[in-house]
Amino acid sequence: MADLSLFDLTGRTALITGSSQGIGYALAAGMAKAGARIILNGRDVSKLQSAADSLIAQGATVDQLAFDATDHEAARTNIDGYERDNGPIDICVNNAGMQHRAPLEDFPADAFAKLLQTNIASVFNVGQAVARHMIGRKEGKIINIASVQTSLARPSIAPYTATKGAVGNLTKGMATDWAKHGLQCNAIAPGYFDTPLNAALVADKDFSAWLERRTPAGRWGEVEELQGACVFLASKASSFVNGQTIYVDGGITASL
Repeated sequence: MADLSLFDLTGRTALITGSSQGIGYALAAGMAKAGARIILNGRDVSKLQSAADSLIAQGATVDQLAFDATDHEAARTNIDGYERDNGPIDICVNNAGMQHRAPLEDFPADAFAKLLQTNIASVFNVGQAVARHMIGRKEGKIINIASVQTSLARPSIAPYTATKGAVGNLTKGMATDWAKHGLQCNAIAPGYFDTPLNAALVADKDFSAWLERRTPAGRWGEVEELQGACVFLASKASSFVNGQTIYVDGGITASL
């Protein structure tokens, strides 16, 4: 009989930012199935409650922390408060993110600044806040959500590409600083998935046809297909995996 205990998250608590929908919600659901207690995060209280109700109906144990991950003080205050009142956060998934499309020569400066705050500053803010507690315990898992744009570029999303490249390198930096304290810090780089963030692309028949030709797997990804990589990186099975970016992309970064 197979021994899957290395992947068991029973007794562990996982915070997932931006988890009221899309990839964040799917990752929360996947870790809940592996036994983890889930902390949902987002700014919209009603959306968080709806997501929590859905997970609880599936048998999950769920808490909520409504704060803006781009706010350094709010991230630290909420995470410190949860640790004080409820116990340790063992796993942190930095998923909060946004997209803005425009030709680079016309890209609005305020949109560029917002991308930097949402896609990279939030990873620093929340990652640092949880790491301060994990370091004291000599263990912890930080999983950052990167993208195929960590390695690739497409027209009209150069600033997004820059932020996701930064997520990949910040992940390496976290591992370099914190591995000695018993933390494993890695990233998951999704390819093209059918999510609210990609709704405009999914609806574009020409783009979908191009993507199916360009991707060796020949299709869009389903968000549930990210759960396995997340459970692996959140579990004891990845105890010597550090500073890595795992591409879950149907092979798009492997082929021309």
